[in-house]
Amino acid sequence: MESPIILLLVSTSRTRNFGKRGYIKYFLIHTTAANINKPNQNTMQDIGDILDNRVLLVALIACVTAQILKLLIELIRNGKVNASVLVNTGGMPSAHSALVTALATGVGQSLGWATPDFALATVFAIIVMYDAAGVRQAAGKQARILNQMIDELFHEHPEIAGDRLKELLGHTPFQVIAGSALGVTISWLARSAYISP
Repeated sequence: MESPIILLLVSTSRTRNFGKRGYIKYFLIHTTAANINKPNQNTMQDIGDILDNRVLLVALIACVTAQILKLLIELIRNGKVNASVLVNTGGMPSAHSALVTALATGVGQSLGWATPDFALATVFAIIVMYDAAGVRQAAGKQARILNQMIDELFHEHPEIAGDRLKELLGHTPFQVIAGSALGVTISWLARSAYISP
């Protein structure tokens, strides 16, 4: 077993005050002696392992499917293709929710429902969905109010008004639920992908 080496890098910063010596910022890097002298020869293998991660691929497929559904819903609703919905936040269904619920479901299916990995993925999914429906939705409402205030205050001087704030930041609870249902459904449909041959 190789002995670990801890490197201490010092740089000037305003992170911590050490009296007359000024400000010093510490970074601890833990590595092994063998890894210092040789470059990473397994980079291609690492990329191959990432691309072979079926749970990740199914989660990404759920996210892309949600984005495509946003495009179709926009086409049905407005009668024209608006490709900007593919890269904008918000909209129906929530791609973030589809991604994280497919990820959590895939972890549960492949590693077990009672594992710490599933618990971690589930808590992560809950935080992302709460943020999408709560914090980002509230920020979007605030942006809408601020834009309205700027329009009313500077309607005679549009050059002062400047750029508008982005109003569609989050999701409604229904959009989050639809996205999470999509993620679970896609993960369940792909459950055979998690069984190793």
